[in-house]
Parts: sequence; C-alpha cells; structure tokens
Amino acid sequence: MTAKATTATQLMSINMGPQHPSTNGVLRLVLELDGEVIVKATPHIGFLHRGVEKLAEYKTYHQVIPLTDRLDYVAPFSNNLAYALAVEKLLGIEAPERAQHIRVLFCELTRISSHLLWLATHALDIGAMTVFFYCFRERETIYDLFEMVSGSRMNLSYVRVGGVSRELPAGFLEDTRKFIAAFPARLQEYETLLTDNPIWKKRTVGVGIISADDAINYGLSGPSLRGSGVNWDIRKSEPYSSYDKYHFTVPLGKNGDVYDRYWVRIEEMRQSNSIVHQALNLLPKGDFLAKIPNVTLPSKEDVETKMESMISHFKFITDGIQPPKGEVYACIEAPKGELGFYVVSDGSNRPYRVKIRPPSFVNLEALPKMIEGSLLPDVVATIGSLDIVLGEIDR
Repeated sequence: MTAKATTATQLMSINMGPQHPSTNGVLRLVLELDGEVIVKATPHIGFLHRGVEKLAEYKTYHQVIPLTDRLDYVAPFSNNLAYALAVEKLLGIEAPERAQHIRVLFCELTRISSHLLWLATHALDIGAMTVFFYCFRERETIYDLFEMVSGSRMNLSYVRVGGVSRELPAGFLEDTRKFIAAFPARLQEYETLLTDNPIWKKRTVGVGIISADDAINYGLSGPSLRGSGVNWDIRKSEPYSSYDKYHFTVPLGKNGDVYDRYWVRIEEMRQSNSIVHQALNLLPKGDFLAKIPNVTLPSKEDVETKMESMISHFKFITDGIQPPKGEVYACIEAPKGELGFYVVSDGSNRPYRVKIRPPSFVNLEALPKMIEGSLLPDVVATIGSLDIVLGEIDR
C-alpha cells in the first residue's frame, strides 16, 4: 500500500488481486482511492497466459479442439462449437441436421451450467452462501449428463468439424427430460432467496451502472450488454446451428446495473430450459457427423468393415484436414457474450493463424467505467456481474 499527495487531497493506491478471491480469477486491479471512493481503476491481466492461439498453429485442425476447452473452462462446449463453425465455414461444409440440434441442446445446457456457476460465486461474493450450494446441486446433474455423452464432466471435446463425436447414449434423453422438468422449480428457489431480498437489492441496485450507448461503444456483449437494454443476441441476429427454428425471448434490463445483469441471466436460464425442451422434441433421426472424405473421421462401423476406410482413417490422423487457402470469422452467443474465431488457412493441414475474440476480455474493458466514482465494496459486486473468466481473457 502506498500513498501519494495531490493538490486537492491524498489518494491511496492499493492492489486488489491477483490473488483476491472476488476477482474471479487472477485479475489484478490497481485502485486509486479517496477514502473509500474509487477515483481510478486499472485492470492488469496476463497472469494466466498460456499461448493458446500460438499453440493452435502447431496442431492439425481437429487437434485444436481440446485447446478450446481450456478457454472459458466453465463453458467448454460453446468454445468447441465456435471453433468448429469457423473451420466448417472455411471448408464450405454443414453439419447434419441431427448434429445441429444436438449442438443446440448442449449449448443451452452449457449456458445453464455457466450461469449457475456465475450465480453461485456472485452471490457468495456478496455474502449469500445458501445460493452457492443450491446452484451446485443442479450443476452436478448437468455434469452427469455431460459425462454420459462424452466421458468427461468438464472438458468435453465433444464437437467435431462436421458434427459431434458420437451418438447420444441410451438414457440420455430421458435423464435430460427429468432435469428440465425439475429445473424451473429450482430456479424459483434461487429467486426466492435473492430477487426481492432487501440486502441483495441494496448491494446490486444502482451499482456498476453502464448506459446502453456506453455499453455499445465499449463493445460489450451477452448479458452484460443486454442488462443495459440493448437487444442483441447472435442466436437471433445471425442464427447458427438451426437456432432460427427455436422460439425464445431475449431478456433485457433497463438500468444497466448489477441487479439488471443478475435478472437477465436468471431469465436466460428459463429461456435455455425451454430451448432444451424444444431441442428434445425437434431432434430428428439421421447422422451425427457429416460423411465427407478427408474432412471427417469414418464411423466405427466403416473402420471395422472396410480396409480402405482404415487406410483413410490412418491418413486422416497423420495428415488431417487440408482446407483451401482463405480466412474466415465465425461467432456464437456464448454464455458470456460474443465468442468468435478468426481462422486463416495457407492450404496446409494446420491453421496458419487463429485469433480468438473472447467476450470476457472485451467486457472487462468497461470495468473502470462502471466502478470509478463508486465505493470499494461495489467493486466486488460489479466484477461478479460481468461474469469474467481469466482463461479466455489471457488465452
């Protein structure tokens, strides 16, 4: 802690993080305070940098998929999908209809899971402990579903270029229906504890305000943008994976404060639950992976019955996809906002360049605007309302 004098008053500079539990990861904030009022806030990042974008240049196109799991590590499936859509756009291919609806189903389960972790930790930061345990109860059920289909509870790597890696296992659809039938009542429990709680509202209403114009100018996306009343959701504006066949509303806030961003995510979980229900009813029969030579892996049955497929399988593993030269950008509405992948191909079996547009990184830029002039305790509430994950900020 240091102090420096000015002509008007004496300001105090303090470090908040990178080890602070309420900075949602290894984020360091340098705060200049006049008493408990924040005069200036400067975020410092880079403590978790792993060079994912550079590593991707040394992997074949399919080998990049596990790297994307480690970006926003509470929403791995969304990362997988955004990357796969970029490569599919580069190759000019489209996943089968069944695979597209499976992707939607898992995207929305991922959105619920991500928002549950956000709500659990956000409430805990502000002092509400019970909500933490309630949210993790439902997250465990979702992770059970993830484990059924991928064998992993967290880093799924379930998406493939051209579809998904395997068919849905027996019992998955039934267990998913049980979850979506029970979830609305669970969601109501969270709201009973928080939505009209006077202590919760005292800590969130009128805190961390950002106007619609400022939110747009800073490039915010996702619930952080919609909390300010801006109606922008990529699932609606630029539909992908058959989202245009689904009916759902986009929740919007009014004041752009911490409370509005909380309310938007609560309503988004309701909408996601409805989308999962629709996906189960819309799910058609058919292939879960496109059958395109030299792009997608042959099926297990092909490998077992045809020698030429075994040779093709070996060639695919060693050589991988070799797309035409070009560059593409594809994005999705991830739980935290717009997640985009810019991929450049030089015609080889490895991407020449991969650039990631992570929502947490862009949303974090607006933090000083939200907290300067506020009190020190409001920093914790405001950071939590942005729902940042340093894994995709540092990449």
